Amino acid sequence: MKVSFYNIGCKVNFAELSQIQKQFEQLGAEIVEFGEPCDTVIINTCTVTSRADSDCRKIIRRALRINPKAFIAVTGCYAQVRPDEIARISGVDAIFGTKYKFDIPILIDKFEKLPQPKIFVSETDGNLPYHSAVSVDNESRTRVVLKIQDGCDYSCSYCIIPLARGKSRSLPFDALQQKVKELNETEYEEVVLSGINIGEYYDNSGKKFVDVVRFIEEFQPRQRYRISSIEPNKLSSEIIDIISKSAVFCPHFHIPLQSGSKEILKLMRRRYNKELYKERILEIKEKIPHAGIGVDVITGFPGETEEHFEETYDFIESLPISYLHVFTYSERSNTIASSMPGKVPFEVKKMRTNILIKLSDLKKRQFYESQIGQIRQVIPEEYIPETRRWKGWTENYVSCQFESNIESPAKRLNVQILSVLAGYCYGKLA
Repeated sequence: MKVSFYNIGCKVNFAELSQIQKQFEQLGAEIVEFGEPCDTVIINTCTVTSRADSDCRKIIRRALRINPKAFIAVTGCYAQVRPDEIARISGVDAIFGTKYKFDIPILIDKFEKLPQPKIFVSETDGNLPYHSAVSVDNESRTRVVLKIQDGCDYSCSYCIIPLARGKSRSLPFDALQQKVKELNETEYEEVVLSGINIGEYYDNSGKKFVDVVRFIEEFQPRQRYRISSIEPNKLSSEIIDIISKSAVFCPHFHIPLQSGSKEILKLMRRRYNKELYKERILEIKEKIPHAGIGVDVITGFPGETEEHFEETYDFIESLPISYLHVFTYSERSNTIASSMPGKVPFEVKKMRTNILIKLSDLKKRQFYESQIGQIRQVIPEEYIPETRRWKGWTENYVSCQFESNIESPAKRLNVQILSVLAGYCYGKLA
């Protein structure tokens, strides 16, 4: 059987689909690229925004056009939350919710077209099992994602992910230790620790995320480790302090803000205030001046006035951050925010989004310019023959290019940053 896979969404989604793919490989399936002729297509979906839902439906229809006789299976967050919408797409054969996504080969006897789709979806309010997942994150196979946590116990008023993913649960600490030791024997140069709410890591022995960080630092693996997005209320001074002295952990943080307005943060039901957020950012820059800091922000949340937006803009502008991920608010049914008054017109939301994207470009440029003259460690990921340059990322998340005649360089190289060009830094081997 020939099987193709398609992923939509976050690094956790990607890692999980890789785990599902391994199941099929172990059963003897031949894995082919999405878009090639095949017998079965498995699509892993996202539902964080309405646009993500739309993208999922487009990919399903595209898969049906390319392989109309193939068995089409859909799983992931959108499948969990909106199985009825997917079932209405003629040609879909099976839908697997959160509880059943790793049981596809067990639940389906024959991967043959069905007159009606089979739906395997149950509520996520019970105790769902934890499934570990590891996946290669780039074509050069230098970086790998290690999922250590799933689900979320928070109740942010705009977010549908707890409904899709269920309660927070974590990879047992002893299993996590074993994974780190196994990865240490591989050729990967970077490991990204990921989770839906990674700071909520907690196992039955009482180990927390700080214990994960402490173990990896004490173990001293050959790879460098990068922490994915972490909530500001879960980024403790102890974690920052460990990373500030570490030769293992990347000096790079991605910390969701969502709004710089006290009133909007309260409406969003976020678990921190502006003062705590600012304190964390300034503490990072005091202890690790060269650290890269990414920020998530949402524009156009219900009730966001022009004054609220200006407050957000001014707050972000005042912080020594490196870049923004800007999201236009997308209404999700079954969330508290969907019934809130004060809807912001779409044109206004987009205008605010574009303003913050420009601020992000400015912040990124300033941060990149601050790296000129510095020597950073780059993992070469892609070679450009026309320019004889390698592309890669520094430990503090700066996109970098450098010239080299070496077609297979060492896995990690010291590069001196010389200048800032269009969206990246240019350097030379140090």
